[in-house]
Amino acid sequence: MKHVDLKNKNVFLSGATGDIGSQIAIKLAEEKCNLIINARDEKKLKTLSNKLSDGNQVSIVPGDISDIKGLSKIITEVKKIADVDILVNSAGIFPNLELKNTSDEELQKTINVNLIAPFIFMREFSKEMIDNNWGRIINIGSSSSYSGFKNTSAYCATKHAILGLSRSIHDELKEYNVRTYCISPSSAQSKMGEKSVDQDFSTFLDPKDIADFISYAISFDSNLMIEEILLKRLYTK
Repeated sequence: MKHVDLKNKNVFLSGATGDIGSQIAIKLAEEKCNLIINARDEKKLKTLSNKLSDGNQVSIVPGDISDIKGLSKIITEVKKIADVDILVNSAGIFPNLELKNTSDEELQKTINVNLIAPFIFMREFSKEMIDNNWGRIINIGSSSSYSGFKNTSAYCATKHAILGLSRSIHDELKEYNVRTYCISPSSAQSKMGEKSVDQDFSTFLDPKDIADFISYAISFDSNLMIEEILLKRLYTK
């Protein structure tokens, strides 16, 4: 099986300080990728950068991706640093609200973070991938990309949308050797996962396992391609 060496590939990772995002950053740093990491909290980004930068090139680009007007600034800063080879859309928000209590503002923020920002990042950074005839786009979906759950209608809607978007972009960009993945974990041991009140948190997926799987999946460089991956728990309570 043919694999590609990810060493010195340039990665832009949104949601880098989240539980899953930080583990993806750690794993790709182990693969000796050059990392450009984004999150809202600059202090947390600097702490993560210090953790990753032992022998690695790490740049921080703080910014709130729920502010769609501010995305152009983030994109400009990233492009000043490097062409993006690997895009990881890991940022996400999880409003746990009944339909009747979901405000217009909460709905729009969820759409902005979980769908519109990934769309715009894919649109802009894929241009460089097409020119270079190589790229990887990883969208973090969810088991909610395939099912609907009560009190999470806004979240489920955006995760269904990111799955459909990933399928479309994969079909559009594969001729340029750009592979698009929607990797959809079930509940993970994260701050987001802690909001789930009707499940046993101890059975939730380990974010490190998710990161390891992502790194392995994107390294395949033969004709084999799994464009969407649902990561389920073996045991649930």
